[in-house]
Amino acid sequence: MSTLCENDRLELEEQDLSLFEEPEEYKVPTPEPTFHLFKRKEEDIDILSVGSHPLWAHVLWNASKCLVWYLDRHKELIRGKNILELGAGGALPSIISAVNGAKKVVITDYPDEELIENIKYNITTNLSSHENIEILGYIWGYNTDPLLNAISQSKDSHFDLIIMSDLIFNHSQHSALLKTCEKCLDKHGQILVFFTHHRPHLADRDMKFFEEAQKDNMFKVEKIVEEIMEPMFEKDSGSELVRSTVYGYKLTHLNNVNNVQIDGYKLEVTLSDRL
Repeated sequence: MSTLCENDRLELEEQDLSLFEEPEEYKVPTPEPTFHLFKRKEEDIDILSVGSHPLWAHVLWNASKCLVWYLDRHKELIRGKNILELGAGGALPSIISAVNGAKKVVITDYPDEELIENIKYNITTNLSSHENIEILGYIWGYNTDPLLNAISQSKDSHFDLIIMSDLIFNHSQHSALLKTCEKCLDKHGQILVFFTHHRPHLADRDMKFFEEAQKDNMFKVEKIVEEIMEPMFEKDSGSELVRSTVYGYKLTHLNNVNNVQIDGYKLEVTLSDRL
């Protein structure tokens, strides 16, 4: 009897719009929630993941770990800043953002009660103070007013940093993700996108996210991280090296960059360089 490997399931679930519906005869007991101990130099973080979920919130992704390591090395991106996490899952990057001195952290995931309650548990377990934390159910591409209102009632306030880990395998959601990012990001802010090509044969479709991000001069895209880890799912098909590699990209507003042509060379001068 043939079985589905994890990257096959990713493809099937992306195509299925009724993610939360299963035939009665197919239902099986939900696995128990699991804890993941994330070790860092300063302190360990206990992350509870739901037992199983069609939106993959039950997995602590390698990309999330690498993103946290990056944030720990670059605390200046967080300290005193407004942070938004999309598709948070266990919310590990958001927790680290709060620990590292963020002004406000808005944590979002699909508006499913189990997902939101799981995030709340992780926040109360790992943080002694929650005053700078807001947890919201949010569907990518929808009205961003609730997200922006969480940091200020002023329409001029936007997020300094938006963080995303292992979301771009949702190919049908690229436009929705970018729409939310464009509306929420401060003109001097940046987006961190960390991911792995879990389905190597669809790597080119993963990268379409960045092609779309650069259309119409929306964002400037820069690769900042490439790190090899253990594969998330050992029995999956495709190159193990590809499935083990985590990439990190930084996106910034292109309208803050002027291109200057001098003797055949193109220079990028940010507005802040002029001040």
